[in-house]
Amino acid sequence: MTLHSQTTDTEKANPAETQAHEPGNDAVQPAAGPTEGPPAPQGARRRGRGGWRFYTASAVVCLLIIGLTWHFARFTESVVGAVARPEARADGVVVLTGGAERVQRAVGLLAEGRGRRLLISGVHPGTTRKQIISLTSADQKLFDCCVDLDRIALNTEGNAVETAQWVRDNSYSSLLVVTSAYHLPRAQLELREMLPDVELIPYPVFAQDLDLKRWYMHGVTIKLLLREYVKYTVARIRIAFRTVF
Repeated sequence: MTLHSQTTDTEKANPAETQAHEPGNDAVQPAAGPTEGPPAPQGARRRGRGGWRFYTASAVVCLLIIGLTWHFARFTESVVGAVARPEARADGVVVLTGGAERVQRAVGLLAEGRGRRLLISGVHPGTTRKQIISLTSADQKLFDCCVDLDRIALNTEGNAVETAQWVRDNSYSSLLVVTSAYHLPRAQLELREMLPDVELIPYPVFAQDLDLKRWYMHGVTIKLLLREYVKYTVARIRIAFRTVF
């Protein structure tokens, strides 16, 4: 009884071994196929996914930097290559304040008969007409007759709003736009949004103390162009967003 009990316990403990030694059990066992390796640790899988995301994000950032650099180069090219047409004429002339040279040139265009009236947009509330006449050496009669002052606009967007109202009030279909060369792209962008049916004729003014031809050699000029490029880009996004929504 004791021996039988021990044999049974052995068979129960290792049935495969018992079956292999049973008489008549001579069937060939199938060869074991290739076994799969152990699964990759969870941490390794996370590192793999994280690496893929890092490289993707890096590629996107690089493409974005390349695109912005190319667009900035195009922007500076348009600024440096801006040319004032000597024969340019229009119904009206508008100058966006920001420098005495801008206003002086605009008054000169009016005196040459390039437009019927002149709007000086963005005049400081404390600046008088006499001060502007003195600054520009303008003819008193011409100034009193044909120059309008906008004291409401505080920025380029405001310039465009007030200029559009002035153009509509005078029923003009063409406009000479006088401002600094680096400011001209943004000024035209804002004015085109407000006056889609009016012909805008750019008239860039180049400050004597600003070397735009060799802008890359002067830190002050680089900063000026970068700042203006950012403002221009923001204005484009704002106008595009307004158009869509």
